[in-house]
Amino acid sequence: MKTSTKNMIIAFVIAAAAGVLIHNLYRWLPIPLTAVFAPVVESLWEHVKLLFYPLLAVAFVFGRDKESRAARLWSDLIVCAALLIISYIYHVLLHGENFIFDIALYVALMAAGFLLPRLLWPLGERSWFQKAALPLTALVWALIFWFSFFPPDGLLFVDMETVRTFFTIPV
Repeated sequence: MKTSTKNMIIAFVIAAAAGVLIHNLYRWLPIPLTAVFAPVVESLWEHVKLLFYPLLAVAFVFGRDKESRAARLWSDLIVCAALLIISYIYHVLLHGENFIFDIALYVALMAAGFLLPRLLWPLGERSWFQKAALPLTALVWALIFWFSFFPPDGLLFVDMETVRTFFTIPV
């Protein structure tokens, strides 16, 4: 997992910018293809796409060996899960509505997506770690794809723009 710090900083900036750009992609170009890659509504689940796709690209660009790729894919899954958990706690349970918090959370989790592979890399030598990374990532991608067109009922899928405030969301 030897990659220069300069390359990783450049990749971080590009990945973070890509996530910001795809945030409104569906509004700019509302077609089914963009619905798969960009949030269709302002739900907690749809915002997973802002981390998932840029970090997935990083995993395949910088994950040259099995260990590195597995660590990067697991990192992607972990930060996406963290986004859902932290966003749910903040927005639903604590009724938070601070836009600055959302931006800071996005940047922090994107940074975590770049730093976690270094911590997870030793696990990459374990066969279960390598074998599970790609199928789990494919499963999350399939859920992202499916829920883009057929979102279930639930708090993770509520369009936050359709409710007047987070206080009106039933917990």
